Amino acid sequence: MAAKINSKRPICPSCSKPARTCLCSRIPNRGLENKVGITILQHSLERKHPLNSTRIATLGLKNVAVASVSDVNCEAQLVIRLLESGLDRHGSESLDFEQGLGYRETLMGVNSKKKTKGDPIGTIAGEKEEDGVVTATIGKYGLIDSLTHVWMSQTDSQKPNFDHILSSPQALDALAKGFVVKRLQKRQASEEDEEEEFEIVVPPRSVLLFPSERSVGVGEIDFEVKNLIVLDGTWAKAKRMYNENPWLKLLPHLKLEVEKMSLYSEVRQQPKIGYLSTIESIVYSLKAVGDNPEGLEGLLDVFESMVGDQRECKDERLRTASLFSTVKCKPSMPNCLSSSL
Repeated sequence: MAAKINSKRPICPSCSKPARTCLCSRIPNRGLENKVGITILQHSLERKHPLNSTRIATLGLKNVAVASVSDVNCEAQLVIRLLESGLDRHGSESLDFEQGLGYRETLMGVNSKKKTKGDPIGTIAGEKEEDGVVTATIGKYGLIDSLTHVWMSQTDSQKPNFDHILSSPQALDALAKGFVVKRLQKRQASEEDEEEEFEIVVPPRSVLLFPSERSVGVGEIDFEVKNLIVLDGTWAKAKRMYNENPWLKLLPHLKLEVEKMSLYSEVRQQPKIGYLSTIESIVYSLKAVGDNPEGLEGLLDVFESMVGDQRECKDERLRTASLFSTVKCKPSMPNCLSSSL
């Protein structure tokens, strides 16, 4: 049901689309039971984009959590702490996501002003509060100003780099059991206080969907994937999110082996074949790891219809602009002729 939310036109509170292009009725089976959890890191500027497809994921799938991520404009602090020992890499624990909330403010990241219970996005049995095993200060575009971790040698004086953690078997074993990552950000250099931007639980058997030199296909992952982390934004924004959140490098990287052009291609530029929208990436990834609940493919039909809406709106604007231009440029009748008629 549409409601007016700070707008001249009715907006659906569930999908955040204008009432005339509401997506809710197009999803016959909302809250599909996906066994593999989805954690979406959404760029803060992407949320209100008319073609953002995360809204389809939150409406169509049950186990989805969304965190809002901003660009680092001054500096950000990262703190990583481990989950309770006893969970191995092949443990059976999984995310207990906020469910049934739809595409609402409560899912769009957790900061100090919006927190109600102080819980991170996604909770997991066995989590315990403890000092961070990794702390880092991140500058603009991912420059690492400082990095400390419990696996660091006292004589280690190398340039701070998360690759050093990856070179430690002890670190890899500990992190594979799951961890919690918190990011605090100072928006301006003049500010003293840091605002908590997000706190996310990364459970055992999590992978990051992102194309990089470290990315491998599903067949090369040596464990059953239980949680998929996805970056939501333009490719430029996604790359910046990846660089400014170097904790993502601690995860196995998964690549999609899909030779398809995105449905986006008609209305939004995609770099090349295989570069897909968020919902397309989620659907194809779930199917690739063996999680294919009935109705999953239908979410792509909803996305295609949303793209169609945007294409129609674009064509309508072009027709209106063309008509306005024609009327404006139409030569006026000379006064002598008009007065004689």
